This record gives sequence, C-alpha cells and structure tokens, in this order.
Amino acid sequence: MEEFRHSYSRLCKESGAEPQETVLQQLQGLPRGRLDLATQSLTVDTCRALGELLQKETLPTELILSDCMLSEEGATLLLQGLCANTVVRFLDLKGNNLRAAGAEALGKLLRQNKSIQSLTLEWNNMGAWEDAFATFCRALADNGALRQLDLRNNQISHKGAEELALALTRNASLQQLDLRWNDIGLLGGRALVNCLPRNKTLWRLELAGNNVPGDILRAVEQAMDHNRDRQTTFRENQARTHVLSKEVQHLREEKSKQFLDLMETIEKQRKEMARSSRASAIRVGQLQEALNERHSIINALKAKLQMAEAALALSEQKAQGLGELLATVEQEQRSLAQRQAKEHRLEQQEAAERESKLLRDLSAANEKTLLLRNQVDESERKVGSQQEQLFLARQELTNTAAELKTRAIQAEERLELEKKRCRQSLEDLERLRAKEIEHLTRRLEESEKAMQERVQRLEASRLSLEEELSRVKAAALSERGQAEEELIKAKNQVRLEEQQRLAHLEEKLRLLAQARDEAQSACLQQRQTVAEAQAQAGQLGLQVEGLRRRLQELQQELSNKDQEKVAEVTRVRVELQEQNGRLQAELTAQEALREKVAALERQLKVITGDHREALLDRESENASLREKLRLKEAEIARIREEEAQRASFLQNAVLAYVQGSPLRAMSPQK
Repeated sequence: MEEFRHSYSRLCKESGAEPQETVLQQLQGLPRGRLDLATQSLTVDTCRALGELLQKETLPTELILSDCMLSEEGATLLLQGLCANTVVRFLDLKGNNLRAAGAEALGKLLRQNKSIQSLTLEWNNMGAWEDAFATFCRALADNGALRQLDLRNNQISHKGAEELALALTRNASLQQLDLRWNDIGLLGGRALVNCLPRNKTLWRLELAGNNVPGDILRAVEQAMDHNRDRQTTFRENQARTHVLSKEVQHLREEKSKQFLDLMETIEKQRKEMARSSRASAIRVGQLQEALNERHSIINALKAKLQMAEAALALSEQKAQGLGELLATVEQEQRSLAQRQAKEHRLEQQEAAERESKLLRDLSAANEKTLLLRNQVDESERKVGSQQEQLFLARQELTNTAAELKTRAIQAEERLELEKKRCRQSLEDLERLRAKEIEHLTRRLEESEKAMQERVQRLEASRLSLEEELSRVKAAALSERGQAEEELIKAKNQVRLEEQQRLAHLEEKLRLLAQARDEAQSACLQQRQTVAEAQAQAGQLGLQVEGLRRRLQELQQELSNKDQEKVAEVTRVRVELQEQNGRLQAELTAQEALREKVAALERQLKVITGDHREALLDRESENASLREKLRLKEAEIARIREEEAQRASFLQNAVLAYVQGSPLRAMSPQK
C-alpha cells in the first residue's frame, strides 16, 4: 500500500495538482488488498490519479468510495480507470449522488469489466434519469461476472423496474438484487414478477418500501425459493459429480496399475517361454544329431516314441478339457454376477419408485386433509352463524304472531263491548228520546273515530310486519348468496394452491430424477469399464497357461466376493422388507385418514342438508304468516263492513225515531 501511496502522489504532481492530505493519511494505514476512502471528499484531480492507478495497479481487491461527494466528471474518470482493472472484486459507491453521466459510466464499466462481483449503489439518483438508467440496465444484461447489486434509494420508477426486468431475462450471473425504498409500484412489481420465470440464477430480491402489493411480494418470494432450491440441487449435483469423478479416476488408476502388473507378468512369462523354446530347440538339434549318428537306435525307439506321443495327446486333450471347464465356470460366474447386479438395480429402482409414489401420496393426502379440515371448520362456523340467525328470525316471527293474536283478541273484546253498548243505547233510546238521541250521536261519532284509529293502527302494524318479513327474507337470501360465493372462492383458492404446489413438487421431482439418471449413467459407465477390464483380464488368462495358479487365486477371491455380495444382497433385502413394512404402516395410516376425510365429508353433507331444510322451513313459515295476515285483513274488512251496517242501522233508527215512527216497528227489521 506504500507503493500505491507514492504512485498517487507522483501522478498528482505530474498533473500539476497537490495530493490530498486526507487521502494520503487514509492510504498510509490501510490493510493490504483493501482501499477504503469512505467519507473523503475526493477532487477531480484525485479521481483522475486514482483512475490511472487502478488501470495499472493490481493491489486492492476491495474499493470503498462511499459518501465521497463525487462529481460527475470525477466519477466518470474513476469508472474509466476501473474498466481495464482485473483485480477489484468489491466496489462501493454509496451516497455519491450519481446521475445521468454516472449511470452511463457504470454501464460502460459493466460492459468492459469482468472481475467485479459486488456493486453497491445505495443512496444515488440514477432512477431519475430514465435514458441513462436504461443504458445501465442494458449493460447489466450483458454482464456475466456481477453476483450482487445494491440499488436502494435510487428513485427507480416503474419504467426503470421494467428495464431491470428486461435485463434480468438476459442476465445469467446475478444472484442478489436489493431494490428497497424506491418507487416501483404495481406496474414495476408485475414486470419483475413476469421476468422471474426466465431467470434461473437470482435467489434474493428485496422489494420492501416500494408500494408493491402483497400478492406480488408473495409471488416474488415463491420464485426466489424456487431458484434457491434449484441452486442447492445444482450445488449438490456438482458435489456428487465431483465425488463420482474422483472415484472414477481412482478406479481407473487402480485398473491401470493392475493392467500394468498383468502385462509385466505376461512379459516375464513370454521371456521364460522364449528361453524354454530356445533351450528346446538346442536340445532338438542335439537329438537330431544324435539320431543321425545313431540311426539304428531310432528304429528301436519308434515304438516308445509312438507311446509317448499317444500319452502326450491324451494329456493335451485333458488340458483342453480343463481349459474349457475353466472358461465355462468363469462365464457362469460372470453371468451370475451380471444377473445379481441387474436384480439389485431393479430392486433399487422399484424401491425408489415406491418410495417416491408413497411420498407423493402422503403429501397429497396431508394437503387434502388440511384443506378439508379448514373447509369443515369454515362451514361449521358459517352454519352456526346461519343457525343463530334462523333462530333469531324464528323468535321474531313467533313474537310478531303472538302480538297479532293478542291484538286480534283485543279487537274482538272491544267489538263485543261495543255490541253491548249498542244494545244498551237502543234500550236507552226507547226510554229516553231526545237526550239519548244526542248522546247516541256523540257516542257514534266517538266510536267511529276510535274504529278509524284502530283500523289505521292495524294497517300500520300490518305494513311494518310485511316490511320486517321482506327484510328478513332479503337478509336470508343475501347471507345465502354470500355463503355460496365464499364457498366458491375458497374452492378456487384451494385449487390454485394445489396446482402451484403440484407444479413445484413436479419440478423438484424432475430435477431429482435428472440427478439420479446422471448418477446411474455414471455408475453404468464405471461398471462397463470394469467389465471391459475384467474381460481383458479373462482373455489374457485364457491365452497364458502359466497363470493358472493366479486364476485359482482369483477364483477364490471371486468366491469370497460372491459370498460378500450374497450377504449384501440379503442385507439389502432385509432393509427393503423393513421399508416395505414401514410403508405399509404409513398406507394404513393414510387409509385411516381417508376414512376420516370421508366421514367429515358426510358430516358436511348432513350439515348442508339440515341448512337447506331449515331454509325451506323458514320459507314455509313465511308463507303461513302471509296467509295469516291475509286472513286477518279479510277479518278486518268484514269487521269494517259490519260496523258500517250497524252505523247505517243506527242512523236509520234515529231518523225514524225523530220523524215519529214507532221504534217497535223498526226492531224486527233490525
């Protein structure tokens, strides 16, 4: 860092400017690999010198320039110097009020620089300049090295969010993006959500403080969880492939060593065979010379030689038979090993398929039971509330019916009283003439007024009862419609959630199946290479007769391995049987859960039937009340007619009495 300090002061002097003392002091005590100039107000000359140094120097890997009050020219000079840098991994430009020129310079930096992995741009004003921010986003789309980007408090609008969404569809390296405390809004949130299915690397996206609705935030969280799961599976697959490649390399090395050892032994045996063949050739020459010299002895030894040839042929036949037996035994052992491997593979595949099916069935059953429980609870609550409302309505109807009955009884009692009074008035009319006529006229007027008032009251009560009935009926219909709408909404929401979960699980299963297929293909390749090496070893063993002892040892080892394989196969079978037992127990539990779900569904049907019957009863009660009201109205009309007839009769009687006609002559007419 001392060399960096000297270079900075030298460049400042060459450009005719004095180096800043605060910068020199800050450079003096910094650790190696880190250049921290935070909260230092940097001039344009300092930025020019630092840009030239960063083009050449390879010392700092972290460059922190937060709250440095950079001007547009100074920021562009610094970023131009960083374009050619290949060492800086972390760049912090927080709180520098970067605007249009800064955004364009950052876009140029992202296009040319391939080493910066983390970029912090918090508390700037890049989003206020839409064209410059669009160039920055296009450069971000082409960048392949940046992993983390911080754009908090940059006044990014929904148009800037749309540009960022277009960039994210093309970018394949960014993993973390922080957009908190901007002005993205609903349109920007939708654009970002629509671009996430095409981006497979971004696993962290922060959108707090942007006036984004909750459903969009939940969709973003789901997409981020999906990408995180994909990244974890990808890393796990990479680790597995790395381990498998190491194992394959180790096996190849071992097989190459074994093959080299076999080749060395074969070469040694070939040399021994060549030596023996040379010695036999010398000996044959000597024998031929002896035979030529002792021709007479050859005739005597012909019989012995024929006998020896016959014995040699028999021994060769025996050797050939033993070799064929050995080859058949080896082929049988190979076929048995292949059959055992195939059976083991098939059993593993069947067990894995059964496990996956059972896990899927378990998860589906659990989700269905939870959804059914929630639905049953909601329906029970709704039915309880509706039953309470029905009970209140019935109470109100009973109260109104009782009131009507009491009012009708009172009206009848009053009518009877009026009848008695009328009779008394007629008798008094017979006794008293002029005084009673006046009294009767006053009483008639009072009775007519009272009856009119009663009739008005009864009509008002009838209208109020009809209004109450209509309100109760409208409330019942509205509650019923609301309950049906809530049930439909709950069903649709449950279906959507099930579809999303099923799609998520299918994606995970597909990725796991791909990883399993890749691992199986790698294992098959390894087994093929092992089989090829074994075949080569067998061919070499058949060709070389001197390796019979070695073959016997290998046969013993193979028998031991076969015993070990048989033990492993038995152990695996026992484990599979245990797993099958556990899975059967889980299946029984699932069947019990299904029975419970069926019982709950039956209960739900019974409750809905009761609810419908209660509604029908209520409607029938309403109809009966209407019929009673109609009857009461008919009775009131009849009472009115009778009262009118009685009043006319009384008026006729009074007129007849006034005119001097006898009352006894009028009485039979009455």
